[in-house]
Amino acid sequence: MIGLSSLQTLLAGCSGGAGADGRDSIMVGTGDGGYGPLRAAGPDLMLPEGFQYRMIGVEGTAMSDGNLTPRDHDGTAAFALPNGNIRLVRNHEVTTQATENGAIGDLSLAYDTSAPGGTTSLEIDPVSREVVKDFVSLGGTHTNCAGGPTPWGSWLSCEEITVGSNRGYLKDHGYVFEVPAMAEEQLPPVPLPAMGRFYHEAVAVDPATGILYETEDPGSRPITCGFYRFIPDQPYMNGAGGDLTEGGKLQMLRVAGQPNYNTALGQTVGQDLAVEWVDILDPDPSNAQTEIRAVAEQGWSEGAASFNRLEGCWWGGDSVYLTATNGGDAGQGQVWRYTPTPDGGQLTLIFESPNPDVMNYPDNICVSPRGTLVICEDGDASQFVRGLTLDGRLFDIAYNNYNHREFTGATFSPDGQTLFFNIQSGGDGNLGKTFAVWGPWEKGAI
Repeated sequence: MIGLSSLQTLLAGCSGGAGADGRDSIMVGTGDGGYGPLRAAGPDLMLPEGFQYRMIGVEGTAMSDGNLTPRDHDGTAAFALPNGNIRLVRNHEVTTQATENGAIGDLSLAYDTSAPGGTTSLEIDPVSREVVKDFVSLGGTHTNCAGGPTPWGSWLSCEEITVGSNRGYLKDHGYVFEVPAMAEEQLPPVPLPAMGRFYHEAVAVDPATGILYETEDPGSRPITCGFYRFIPDQPYMNGAGGDLTEGGKLQMLRVAGQPNYNTALGQTVGQDLAVEWVDILDPDPSNAQTEIRAVAEQGWSEGAASFNRLEGCWWGGDSVYLTATNGGDAGQGQVWRYTPTPDGGQLTLIFESPNPDVMNYPDNICVSPRGTLVICEDGDASQFVRGLTLDGRLFDIAYNNYNHREFTGATFSPDGQTLFFNIQSGGDGNLGKTFAVWGPWEKGAI
């Protein structure tokens, strides 16, 4: 299953070339949505002809606030600054053990001085794509994997872990934290326990209702997890700002009439599943640090559906798009669309990878200005950023020619001219990096 069109039809229209390490790169040709074969654009990336990149935000380099850029670059979003520049807010999925005074940034502003993760904020010139300013914006959190931008101008940074005193930390972890995009310095963090304490991945916000959707990825693969929504008590609606610290209701998706539905196997691309939502009565359970499925188990006891490693999610048009990294009969990944409706909504499988040469573990995701999905792979070997149109056309955008580690944090500048993404560090001397990519987007589906 390759999308709403068949794999056979897709491959008939593809121009395939041998990729790095002998992997075939499968893409639709120029004029069908793609941008043509990838070629070396520099020492780090292979890109289509006519595209360029600039490397910024390199791990270990000094930032404007005097701190060194942390490692493990992950989820990222871009915002428009009042001066016309671009603000990037970027997660750092640092996972080291508890260390006294081990937080990044100003320890007096850290959530937990023993925790190593957090976020950095960068100001980027939209013409030169160079860094104007960068600084720690959130410190003392842990395993900040993905998250998501809000319509009111903030980044929701998510912890993908539920450790606490059981692992030597000074505070409990497993929460969502809000980082104002306009902030010019590190601010005191505030956890949002009503949004759940679990292995968070990403967040997407419905701008019309202020409802937030959350994905979960609790560890090693394959492993089941849930898809959640959070209904704030004080939501953002119709341009008016809300307040997530006021709490709300956490719920988990259930397929109507089919309790404990397994979305990972035997699915049909294009089939709509009617869904409903079950309440999570205790979103911040005291046993979460040792029972990592303590929240999900509450939903499954009420018949909620299971997915295989939910990672990226992003709002686009009238829907949330989300990736199940190990979902599908081949275990190589699925892309789902959830469309809210007054009676609960519809869940639709729009893509399932039949083998790793087509897609290898889709992870972070964003939606391009023209509605195409941009997907970061987190596979076993060769790593691509791929484009997927909503009618099933698949094409390559970038290839990691640097360290074969995962791509993360794909996001577009507010004007749609620059695609930002990261490559994580390899632990062998290869440093984490952020890239700005630009070129003739108008020639394809982006």
